[in-house]
Amino acid sequence: MNVFVNFLFVIVKNNIALLYGTVGEIVTEKSGSLNLGVEGTMAIGAIGGVLIGCKSGSLLVGILASFFFAALCGLFFAFMTVTLQANQNVTGLTITTFGLGMYYFIGNAFKNAGKWPTNNVVDSLNGMKPIEIPLLSKIPVIGKAFFSQNIFVYLGIIIAVVIWWYLKYTKPGLRIRAIGENPASADAVGVNITLYKYVHLMLGSGIMGIGGLLMALTLSGSFEGSKCWIDGFGWISIALVIFANWNTLLAIIGTLVFGLFNTLKVYGSTLADFYPKVFGWLNKIPPQFMQALPFIITAVVLVVSSISKRKTDEPAAIGRNYYREER
Repeated sequence: MNVFVNFLFVIVKNNIALLYGTVGEIVTEKSGSLNLGVEGTMAIGAIGGVLIGCKSGSLLVGILASFFFAALCGLFFAFMTVTLQANQNVTGLTITTFGLGMYYFIGNAFKNAGKWPTNNVVDSLNGMKPIEIPLLSKIPVIGKAFFSQNIFVYLGIIIAVVIWWYLKYTKPGLRIRAIGENPASADAVGVNITLYKYVHLMLGSGIMGIGGLLMALTLSGSFEGSKCWIDGFGWISIALVIFANWNTLLAIIGTLVFGLFNTLKVYGSTLADFYPKVFGWLNKIPPQFMQALPFIITAVVLVVSSISKRKTDEPAAIGRNYYREER
């Protein structure tokens, strides 16, 4: 696998977690809720998935565990914002703070006790082994980069496609979109606002949690006491929702675009050394700027979307709690 093909391969492998975070947040926002707790939710999913997955020795159990624990974050968010009518922004930030805090607390406790899963144990889950798709994996360049990936890549794309179909063509999907646009009208025709919000907030958070587990496995299950596995992916996912125009299919493309900039910060110098005529200019860019590049792009997307006049699919009632008495 030459350097450029490996660069494309790493873009997909190391950044597909963005797709999980983005799709999960799209489901959440389509219900009319703005959850800023993506980072913390992914962290909870990572810890729960790794610990239980390694304990059981089953990747499937690890995936289900990451979904379950992250869904509990969604349940908390739903209880606070739907039942208690708490501020959505504050609740989301609380989840992020709590999730990262629990990540460090639990991780350090296991590490200090000498019981943290070793790389060999995590590798035994076989989550990162490439699965070659017949015929497609033989295509020059893109075959190795896109069709010889691990199970999480294919699962993430399948989830994105299924969620797109669900929101666009199924009755529950149309109802949740109606709630996100005008909850009063949906309530007037008999839609159970509370039930639909609870279910979809938990579903969206659960999907985010699987992305957290993927981040853990991507980093070989290592635990750094000063740095979280999620590494800002939760915040980038929120910006990706806007970039993808609340469309899970466009989120796949957005993941590759953001993944490109995210991978350049670690692969830029290698490309410059092997292809100096094409990528030599990358060596002239300060490494600090390359490290900040993904977040700079995130900020640019937010600014452009704010001043842009183009029509978007942003739910009209996003971020606003629904009070039935005001209907």
